[in-house]
Amino acid sequence: MQLSKRPSHSKSNEKNNTDSYKINETIKSPFVRLIDKNGAQLGIFSRIDALHKAKLSKLDLVEVASSSKPPVCKLMDYGKFKYQQKRKVSRAKKGQSVLNIKEIKFRPKTEPHDFVFKMNNIKKFLLQGRKVKISVIFKGREIIHTDIGKKMLKKIILEVKDRITLESSSKMEGKQLIAILSPVNNKPEIL
Repeated sequence: MQLSKRPSHSKSNEKNNTDSYKINETIKSPFVRLIDKNGAQLGIFSRIDALHKAKLSKLDLVEVASSSKPPVCKLMDYGKFKYQQKRKVSRAKKGQSVLNIKEIKFRPKTEPHDFVFKMNNIKKFLLQGRKVKISVIFKGREIIHTDIGKKMLKKIILEVKDRITLESSSKMEGKQLIAILSPVNNKPEIL
């Protein structure tokens, strides 16, 4: 029996996979179109001359468009460029809003005290600006009495109707009756 070879997971292989740009000596094309650090086109140079210009200006030669003929290379500080790319990605992540949906589960036989307790939680989540998913779960033969679950959902919605917009009305998903509530924006309108 022959064992299959596993790919090596050394850091050097990972670095080559994540870097999409060829820099300095890794550029193999004999001629390149050169752009300076300000974006001005300098013309077509041999790879050796372009590397020499990069060393004189104490910058890196970075291949930015490998598909064109000849490949386009730019003189830039590659470390600074990578840092700016990471910052751009992190800023984009910060701008995204995370959707918080809280789920509250009920059963058709939920006791009145438990019902009040869960209703208080629903109100608290809506005041925090979070969406609330209400699930009425049926087990065993309870599935026959979906009308009890629908009455329970109507009662919940009527209790918080001034604070919500109904995102999806009651619908059956398997053995669950589900409704999603989202809070109403209480921001004052400016005339």
